[in-house]
Amino acid sequence: MRRLLALACVCVTGFVNAQEMTSGGKLKPEQAIMDIRHYTVSLNVDPTQKSIDGYAEIDLITSKATNVLLFDFTTVLTIRKVWVNKKEQPYTHKDNLVTITLPASLASGKIKVKIQYDGKPHVAARPPWNGGFSWATDSKGNPWIDITCQTDGAKIYFPCKDHPSDEPNEGADVIVTVPKGLYVTGPGLLIDQKTKGDKTTFHWQTKYTINNYSILFNIGKFKPVMRTYTTINGNKVPMYFYPLEEHADQAERFLDIFERSCRVQEKYFGEYPWIKEKMAITEASHPGMEHQTSNTYGAKFKYRTVGGKDFDDQIHHEFGHEWWGNKVTGIDWADMWIQEGIDTYGDALYIREYEGEEGYQKLMQQTARNVENKQPVVPGKDVDTDSVYQRDIYGKGAFFMHTIRYVIGDEIFFPALKKFVTSPDYSYDNLVDTDDVEKHFTNASGKDLKPVFDLFLRTTDKLTISVKQTGEKKYLIKILNSGVSVPLDVQTDKGIERMSLDGKGVTVESSVIPAIDPKVFYFKKVILE
Repeated sequence: MRRLLALACVCVTGFVNAQEMTSGGKLKPEQAIMDIRHYTVSLNVDPTQKSIDGYAEIDLITSKATNVLLFDFTTVLTIRKVWVNKKEQPYTHKDNLVTITLPASLASGKIKVKIQYDGKPHVAARPPWNGGFSWATDSKGNPWIDITCQTDGAKIYFPCKDHPSDEPNEGADVIVTVPKGLYVTGPGLLIDQKTKGDKTTFHWQTKYTINNYSILFNIGKFKPVMRTYTTINGNKVPMYFYPLEEHADQAERFLDIFERSCRVQEKYFGEYPWIKEKMAITEASHPGMEHQTSNTYGAKFKYRTVGGKDFDDQIHHEFGHEWWGNKVTGIDWADMWIQEGIDTYGDALYIREYEGEEGYQKLMQQTARNVENKQPVVPGKDVDTDSVYQRDIYGKGAFFMHTIRYVIGDEIFFPALKKFVTSPDYSYDNLVDTDDVEKHFTNASGKDLKPVFDLFLRTTDKLTISVKQTGEKKYLIKILNSGVSVPLDVQTDKGIERMSLDGKGVTVESSVIPAIDPKVFYFKKVILE
């Protein structure tokens, strides 16, 4: 979600609205029978009143007959009318749920629900970590409006099935009307832009599967700047940056950095996933966030140098979510490390590309030192975002991929990593969990990696190694974690030797105490006896 360097700020302090919400959790039975196919969100946005009004249409398919339709939607906003298959229906709206109870059951099949609503949406207390609307202005006083809602759920501004296990397979339409002179960015392609009187309406459309928290928009006095990007497979895709007009002079340098990041992502993860639409970043008033084909950036053009070239951590990390999070998506928030941890690992791969293996190794060693280890990275199943969202899904998740690279070797690891993200079995409509990742790397390597996945992701245990002196120059080295057998670097007076270790152990001779895993490939604890 956000780059690793900002993780010290994850713990939220200050004002928390009474409407603070979370996403996911145990799927409600009434929603389990629903397969969402498409969302249409059509809103008028009034920056002066900080209000919205309009409607959402939800196209879905039910797997069996039902007379109850249930959607998530904040009670901060007011529903005016509800229609089911074009017929107005009664409803209740409480506890952030819309319950539509029909007079007779509808047979299984296609259903269209339309909900008209208005009001003043929840204001983000600390975007992007606490979601909501951000009503800012640029230096010239123009409205500058952002939405963030990953951890809170898209229900903060439109009615939906707010669960990661169901994405609209046929995409979404986002239609936004704003005061004339402002520009709206959104997912997919700009289908239409019409001005009538003092209002302009923008119609954005994606036909790809998309997660709920990417179905949103940004508003500002933007100046679109575009160049054509040729993908690793030779496809041409428009690459956009939407800076505020006052920062338009930053666009070409920004796009250079953006393009370099994409080249590295494509090298390791395959072709940019949304070639039929666009790749884009919009300048935001908050630090930045991943939104499919419409990422946001708020790091204020404060670049650093990597390998002698301009680099921006925020650009690279958020854009990496086009592969990890948007193309490959966890079916449960318990699996959030897949998108956050592997994406953060992609940040390290950029360093590897431009500063070599040594620079990469230093970064991963620092990452290991920053692991907090307060709770497992994968905390069971059917969890909500509050239960899983913590610093270690980034850093420990990234370091875990570094560990797997070491365990199975580069010749297997890098092709397997790319194959996972490019395989139809694990992308777009096919959502994944941690077991899918484990089985994929186990099959690719021919090694049973489940004990390693369980140890590092599902517990807070460290790989525990015993080094026991058994003679003047003899040491017995063994793994104390039951069931874990791994390769391990051991440094003696003869240098570094890689050996396979398990609970039985290996005896080595050395005139000095052996150093275990000196280059740091494991999150570990060494016990000297």
